[in-house]
Amino acid sequence: MADLLLIEGDPDHRESLARILEHAGFKVTRHDLSENLTKEDLVGIDGVLAEPGILNRMDALHRSASGPLIVIDRTADIRRAVRAMKLGAADYLAAPVRGHELLASVNEALSAYVHDPDFGGGGKPFPMIGSSDVMRDLKDRIGKVAPTDATVLIAGELGTGKELVARALHAGSSRSRAPLVTVNCATIPEPLIEQELFGHGDGGGLFEAAEGGTLFLDEVGELPLPAQARMVHFLANNEARPSTPQAASSLSVRVVATSHLDLKQLAENGRFRDDLYYRLNVVSLALPPLRDRGRDILELADYTLTHVCNLLGKPRPELSASARDAIASYGWPGNVRELENVIERAAILCDGDEIESVLLAIETRAPEDPEESLAGSGNVSLEDYFVHFVRENEDHLTETELAERLGISRKSLWERRQRLGIPRMKTRKRGPRRS
Repeated sequence: MADLLLIEGDPDHRESLARILEHAGFKVTRHDLSENLTKEDLVGIDGVLAEPGILNRMDALHRSASGPLIVIDRTADIRRAVRAMKLGAADYLAAPVRGHELLASVNEALSAYVHDPDFGGGGKPFPMIGSSDVMRDLKDRIGKVAPTDATVLIAGELGTGKELVARALHAGSSRSRAPLVTVNCATIPEPLIEQELFGHGDGGGLFEAAEGGTLFLDEVGELPLPAQARMVHFLANNEARPSTPQAASSLSVRVVATSHLDLKQLAENGRFRDDLYYRLNVVSLALPPLRDRGRDILELADYTLTHVCNLLGKPRPELSASARDAIASYGWPGNVRELENVIERAAILCDGDEIESVLLAIETRAPEDPEESLAGSGNVSLEDYFVHFVRENEDHLTETELAERLGISRKSLWERRQRLGIPRMKTRKRGPRRS
């Protein structure tokens, strides 16, 4: 397992991150940002995780480090994120960082520094679990497409793992040592999306941050039409025009996009530019839903169980025969993301050496009419409550305020809206401003 150097001034945050990494099997050397960083400190180090203050020492760090740098910021800031990427950081994470997000970032960054000639590109593909025929075909196509600079459109239901495909495309390309910059088009407010992508004033945007690497546009179907027009210009000319009257900058950026929506249908309905659709759809990859992946379901369950138990620092129980039957026969409407949540919950609740099917809690589904259920029953599911709360409050609360009241992120709010059939309206009343 890799040796990591963790540079963090806050001792509590440093220990929290270190424990997550050590539970996953990494060897972690702790370092306070106030201490001098020497070449000797970097000997034998495979990767560095550091707070944004390290950016002032990037020149010296790059001359000595042989592995990737991941910046972890306790206060998210788009300018610091762009600066980190421009200076060569492999990733930028905004706290609070969930354990699986931290480990996914570290594993991807480390894999990009390992050359795999069999994959045909400049790096090693991000690991993708599954040996079914559809997954073997998908991996074969990724191996052929990754070494090229072709724009790729990845289609698939929510939770199928489209981001993993994008990471595999980047890791298997000659751009793997440059940044992979990810933006979820559904979670950035419309007035800000153009500035974040293309820059504003003296600040560069995410296109500039991805120079030499890959820009991953998650849920590109949610881009507003003005931003779509500027995206067409970039794909046609490799130029990112900032929001203010400055000279356009010529950039070398590969674009990979995903959508769970039918972009061709959206284009026919006037909600998505058809010229952008055709420029994105140079190569299309379809990620099948979990229910169509056969034996992959149990492979993913076993892999996730091992991973979760490593994070929890507890012995790995086995899945009982009844649990494996339940997993194999369930429809998984939430796909891989739902499977991961189910396995994590079962691992936390399991006190013995075997997980029984009852701990999976996947037998019952939400009723078809949640509001009627709320009115007539005391047994209210979380999905019932979510639907009721959103419908009751979406006309006078913003998306940010809804997410805060529910205790979830804007991205989670958007994903649940899509899954439960209550997408947000494009225009709505603003909530009360906070003082």
